[in-house]
Amino acid sequence: MDLLRERRPQKFMLKLLPRFDSIYKYIVTAIILAIPLYPKFPLFTIPGSYVSVRLEDFLVLAAIIFFGILNFRYRKEFLKDNVFKAILFFLVVGLLSYLSAILITNTVEWRLGLLHWARRVEYISMFFVGFYSLKRRPGDLSFYLKLIPIIILLAFIYGFGQRYFTWPIIITQNEEYAKGVALRYVEGSHINSTFAGHYDLATYLVLFLPLILALMVYLKKKNIFLILSYFAGLWLLVNTASRISFVSFFVSATLALILIKRLKRGIFYILISLFFIGFSSNLIGRYERVFQIINSGIKKYAAQEMSIVHAEEPLIVRRENETPTPTPIPIFEDRSTSIRLNVEWPRALRAFFKNPLLGMGYSSITLATDNDYFRMLGETGILGLSSFLLVFAYLGLVIINFTIKERSNYSLEKVFVISFCCGFFGVLLNAVFIDVFEASKFAISFWLLSGMLYSVSLNKIHLNDQ
Repeated sequence: MDLLRERRPQKFMLKLLPRFDSIYKYIVTAIILAIPLYPKFPLFTIPGSYVSVRLEDFLVLAAIIFFGILNFRYRKEFLKDNVFKAILFFLVVGLLSYLSAILITNTVEWRLGLLHWARRVEYISMFFVGFYSLKRRPGDLSFYLKLIPIIILLAFIYGFGQRYFTWPIIITQNEEYAKGVALRYVEGSHINSTFAGHYDLATYLVLFLPLILALMVYLKKKNIFLILSYFAGLWLLVNTASRISFVSFFVSATLALILIKRLKRGIFYILISLFFIGFSSNLIGRYERVFQIINSGIKKYAAQEMSIVHAEEPLIVRRENETPTPTPIPIFEDRSTSIRLNVEWPRALRAFFKNPLLGMGYSSITLATDNDYFRMLGETGILGLSSFLLVFAYLGLVIINFTIKERSNYSLEKVFVISFCCGFFGVLLNAVFIDVFEASKFAISFWLLSGMLYSVSLNKIHLNDQ
């Protein structure tokens, strides 16, 4: 009788699994769509902090709960997986860094530091949610990929409305704006669309535009919907006026075409992408400023060398007419670069050297560092950065194994894996100048799709081994 009582709940759960899986699919779909498209309106703020809880947090929580219900019986198997263990190790290191900051260095306010750590848990938990979404239903990959062009088209429509029809802009670039203040586009500023900042939007496009381009050249027939979304994404990317993001996109998109062996078919779109720069005087101006800074530096160096040469001349020639004092060479300064080099990066490195092992804790070096690697070093030390990179090292080994086994087969799964990895390479370039993994809209989408990528790779590897 006891055995029968134990089996009945198991049979009942097995009958419910298909229904739970269907609900789970809708939740994952809602996350993919809502996270990038729903503006960051605060639902309520947490007392004693500037952190706000938003509606999408409850959507993420629902996905985590469903994942726990559906996979509780597989918990021991998950703990044997190297990628999952690396993720848990990263979270444990972050917690140890937080405890160190509270108990030893006394560098963070306990509630704020805990909330920052909890945000990291929320973001990276989407890896597990994405993994399970294709573990039992690998055929859903095509459905999920169709959502990405829809997102970019809708983001384009809203961004276009912001620029030409004064649609409201909701950003979180400082504490006051994070309260949900509606702004309006000012000529010469950046397009944010539904994102919390133009850098967040640009990084999202760097990740997903190579995927859309790869799908365009992979499909034998021209897909007008994909082409429209690609050029809509280019318009958004150019109007974010993010210099590093456009370079990152160009590198990652070209690399994706090479790796899927479709460079000849895709070179036309790459060239068109370069012409898109001409539609943004703001972006052109920012690139010109870089060249002005370089040119100014060269002239300054040459002037210093000439002054040294004249100082060493032993003879002084007297002239009846005094020569006029030469006009000083103008010094060009790029504000964002100056802030990084003189304020944000040194601050993060000082925090790192104070506690190289565990850093000074989450939230200890203010809201932005504009270099995710320096930020991790400053907040969580060498252990935090190493554990973070360890996740991608283990993930990379699985992807390499997948590509070797799928060497002669260019399926939808392989195109997705390769193009997403190339987009991720562009994101790593962006992370040198932007705090990309702390931006919720990007981070949640990234970890969710990364989990899908891992699931696809393992599924294919297991099928080939059978």
